[in-house]
Amino acid sequence: MAPSTTTPASAAVRSLRASLRGSVLAPGDGGYDAARRLWNGSVDARPAVVVRPVDEADVVRAVGVARTHGLSLAVRGGGHDWAGRSTADGGLVVDLSAMRAVTVDRDARLAVAQGGARAGDVLEATRPHGLAPVTGTVKAVGLAGVTLAGGYGLLNGRCGLALDNLVAARVVLADGRAVTASADEHPDLYWALRGGGGNFGVVTELRCRLHPIGTVLAGMLLYPLDRAPAVLRGYRDLIADAEDELTVMTGFFGGPDGRPLLFLLPVWSGDIDRCHDVVDRFDRLGTPLAGRVCPHEYAEVLGMFDQSVVDGRHNEVRTQWLPEFTDRSLDLLADAAAGVTSPYSGMYVHHFHGAAGRVPVPDTAFALRRDHLLVEIAAAWEPADEAGPHRRWAREVSAAFARHALPGGYPNLLGPEEYQRAIAAFGPNTGRLLKVKERYDPDHLFSAVAALEPTETTPGA
Repeated sequence: MAPSTTTPASAAVRSLRASLRGSVLAPGDGGYDAARRLWNGSVDARPAVVVRPVDEADVVRAVGVARTHGLSLAVRGGGHDWAGRSTADGGLVVDLSAMRAVTVDRDARLAVAQGGARAGDVLEATRPHGLAPVTGTVKAVGLAGVTLAGGYGLLNGRCGLALDNLVAARVVLADGRAVTASADEHPDLYWALRGGGGNFGVVTELRCRLHPIGTVLAGMLLYPLDRAPAVLRGYRDLIADAEDELTVMTGFFGGPDGRPLLFLLPVWSGDIDRCHDVVDRFDRLGTPLAGRVCPHEYAEVLGMFDQSVVDGRHNEVRTQWLPEFTDRSLDLLADAAAGVTSPYSGMYVHHFHGAAGRVPVPDTAFALRRDHLLVEIAAAWEPADEAGPHRRWAREVSAAFARHALPGGYPNLLGPEEYQRAIAAFGPNTGRLLKVKERYDPDHLFSAVAALEPTETTPGA
């Protein structure tokens, strides 16, 4: 009798095709190559199978098949994790892109979004109601991925992080149960989801608080690099006493001719009648090359970085938390811009203050609640380019900022080798987080953003 050629992967594919309502894609299937590709083109994993569930029951079946057949498991929401943790080489990927529906309860000021919804999906659903969700800064990014590990955005001062606005979540656990996590049900899981990343299950639905924000004062102000020292010092003074309603990003990216430009992106979400006061603050920084602060729909403002998120380019991201901008760290920002190796690379400095900083440290897994700046160093290049110079630029810039940084780093953007920084990021919450992990996923089926244990497997495992 011929030996069996059945493998765990082939058995898993057969089981999934027999039981799922959604699609099941394996190597050789039409659409498989497109399904395995991520935003970051430098990640070239080949999963044994990619499933696209259409409902929670499909997710339960997929998780059960991965567990039964011993396949590593990854969950893909928006697919924008730069390190590739939303795929699994040789494993099973639960791709939630067919689950993007959003409903809005206007009276309760709540949005209910499926696990694959993007920030832009939620914005479009809430926009007609004059309500706004708290998200990151790019529409294409998945809401779940942003929310579960943090969610720095343009409303942090007034509304807190995205995770601070998570009211409840539906979660498919490693043992196949589908549960609701909230302040009243599975409160320990609810606590861990707000900052602990995708390490506890597949989030199939998020219930998020909305805010009565429609029109804001905002503008993408662009300056030449030779003015960076003066403008950045003005920025530092301006944010030192900024009201909750004023959150201001800064950094640089490549201009139309490829040369880097300094940017400021202020967002005032308070009383529009104070527009002259707000505009005057930025006028005092000097006349920009382009841009002005004026009324915008909030949904329009959130699209200002969309052009920087191009599928297929190669990327490496490094981050540092700064307690403040010193003269030296301001100079480092300008130096990094001057030495950039690609017109597609940039740096994005996120302003954390106000309501986000008033949440007590024990209340969520996200532990850094003092005012600070998140410096995001984003190297991006075309696939045909040699990767070495661009990766070195990102790593050297990060190392230079590390001398002025707080311990840890933003778990959502840490590299897979930065386990110790992730532990430092959770600080006094680490022990409790590990206990929740052992309760809900003792066999470590899930290991995603800000992995809670060191691993020698692939980033998506």
